[in-house]
Amino acid sequence: MEPLRDDDPRAIGVYTLACRLGAGGMGQVYLGESPAGQLVAVKVIKPSVLDEDSRARFLLEVDSLRTVYGPFIASFVAADARAERPWLAVEFVPGPDLLAHVAERGPLPLVETASLGALLAEGLGTVHEAGLLHRDLKPQNILLSPSGPKVIDFGLAVLAERRSTLTATGVVVGSVLCMPPEQTQGGQLLDRAADVYALGAVLLYAATGHYPYTGTSWQAIARRIEDPDVPPDLSGLPFQLKPLLSSMLALDPAYRPTLPQITEQLVRVIAEQGLTAVRAKRRLTALTPEAALPELPLPPEPPELPETRRGYTPTVVDVAVREDDEVPPQGENASDGEGADEDEDAASDGETLADGGGPSAASTPQRPEGNRPARRGVRLSAPLRIAEELRAAYASDARF
Repeated sequence: MEPLRDDDPRAIGVYTLACRLGAGGMGQVYLGESPAGQLVAVKVIKPSVLDEDSRARFLLEVDSLRTVYGPFIASFVAADARAERPWLAVEFVPGPDLLAHVAERGPLPLVETASLGALLAEGLGTVHEAGLLHRDLKPQNILLSPSGPKVIDFGLAVLAERRSTLTATGVVVGSVLCMPPEQTQGGQLLDRAADVYALGAVLLYAATGHYPYTGTSWQAIARRIEDPDVPPDLSGLPFQLKPLLSSMLALDPAYRPTLPQITEQLVRVIAEQGLTAVRAKRRLTALTPEAALPELPLPPEPPELPETRRGYTPTVVDVAVREDDEVPPQGENASDGEGADEDEDAASDGETLADGGGPSAASTPQRPEGNRPARRGVRLSAPLRIAEELRAAYASDARF
């Protein structure tokens, strides 16, 4: 991961970009975050390769990813292939690619290599069942995640039954180090055996740290791949894997095994080491370190609004206020004692007013039930009681 550069976009579609994840032949890959916090890998096509052919190939990539599902495939999330800078968002896998892992930690042990191959064979089977070929399988396109390996980058995938004209005859597209001879020759009529060869080259790199063929240029490597007198370099490969990888790297596609056969043979290798396929997978995923992800800065705090004064709401009676000397003794019932007597006196005074008698200083005129200043069992605070008595006395002498 690398920090964003000055010329990098800060957002693509709805995704805020956090950092660079890597670069490919067609574009730059960023770590993006959705508004809800979902992390995705966003691939943006480079302006330098943005022509009609690359846009058409990118449209094909989007169509391909929409049809591929599986636990070992980085799932499609969203895309805009018709944007000014086309982009594609796929599931973010929090782990290193196989190339970086082997370069930093060395080749994988036998069991882990066999587990990797068996899982990748199942993943490619999902791709092939969808009618697709990957066509560019290489260590950079294999991510090691806590849940198992993930195949990424279908930028060069084509429909198997479609005779695409995107790649002209004689033009080599892909990574030559893992490329089968029929592809180095620029052939368009590839089948599933091409991905089988590439998988064999990937497993050889995982177990030894080198590829079947090397050279000073891609043309020199391609000539060695196509030469029947030059066998692939299997030095350093555990003997348990040599028969299988020799057949996977066969010059003739007809002699290469199928993906189910590859899985079966690799699981047999695992069993010979006294392990089940599940335990071997656990050993493989245990090699994956925790990815340290950068966090986007928190959004700025909204500006503080000026305080607004609350409107004045008059209080008729403050029933919560009591004088300390008026609090009834502990345990005294609110409806008993002096408070009850006062309410009864007020009621009798109201009857006197109804009969035409003069009110006393402490009396209160009879009022509808809803307008009484206090309920039975509730005392007014001393200031409010005095104010109520004065109001009652004034009301009794008023002519209106």
